[in-house]
Amino acid sequence: MERILVTGANGQLGSELALLEKRYPKYQWVFANRKEITLNNLELLQNQLNEIQPDIILNCGAYTAVDKAETEQEIAFTVNYLAVEVIAKYAAKNKVKLIHISTDYVFDGTSSFALNEDAETNPLNVYGESKLAGEIACLKENPDSVILRTSWVYSKFGNNFVKTMQRLMQERDAISVVNDQVGSPTYAADLAQAMIIILESENWTPGIFNYSNEGEISWYDFALSIKELGGYDCIVTGIPSAAYPTPAKRPEFSLLDKTKIKNTYSVKVPVFKESLKKIFI
Repeated sequence: MERILVTGANGQLGSELALLEKRYPKYQWVFANRKEITLNNLELLQNQLNEIQPDIILNCGAYTAVDKAETEQEIAFTVNYLAVEVIAKYAAKNKVKLIHISTDYVFDGTSSFALNEDAETNPLNVYGESKLAGEIACLKENPDSVILRTSWVYSKFGNNFVKTMQRLMQERDAISVVNDQVGSPTYAADLAQAMIIILESENWTPGIFNYSNEGEISWYDFALSIKELGGYDCIVTGIPSAAYPTPAKRPEFSLLDKTKIKNTYSVKVPVFKESLKKIFI
């Protein structure tokens, strides 16, 4: 029985993968939180991997505090770059299948059309720089890796935009949301299912693949959809990013082209609103 190690088990994606465990009993699942897989202590991480001895690694663990990363650069790079390097080396040495999660923040947002996997990278913030360094290390140390770039992840689990909007729209009469950052949300349950489809595929094809739900929207549009589906009375106003400054700069446009993952792995990608509805069921 193949053993799957899921890092970042308590995160949004790790939690969604845990829901799939019963549907795939042919695997022995190991869900590792920060204590069981310590991404900020590389020596300990190496020992933990040797102890668990996985056949498959789904690396969902990451440092994702985008704004805090501007002042916590060392830990961001340790978790998002150096730990990925350790995991990739382990995977290559032990012939382990590795799926690693990355981000649209590797782009600078200056494009005006959906970005494919070959689009030029140019991160605007430390988080994006650390994730890009992780991508490069992952493919260098283990060219057989699959890297999934995703964006605007939300779920019933953890902290995310959807849950924040749900709370604020019930607490306040009016809120403002930026309307000049464009991309597409990703329902973590859909991404988790895509990972399993890749894992179950007869033809393991390594490389970078994009995955987000279909639809080109702004955060403001996203908020309006949440308002509609939740039946909230809150007034939602669109504002420019300049009116809501953050420590880390965000890409203005990071819509991902999903053609490659559809063609290579026959992954079906739902329209964002169809997936968003599931949060309200």
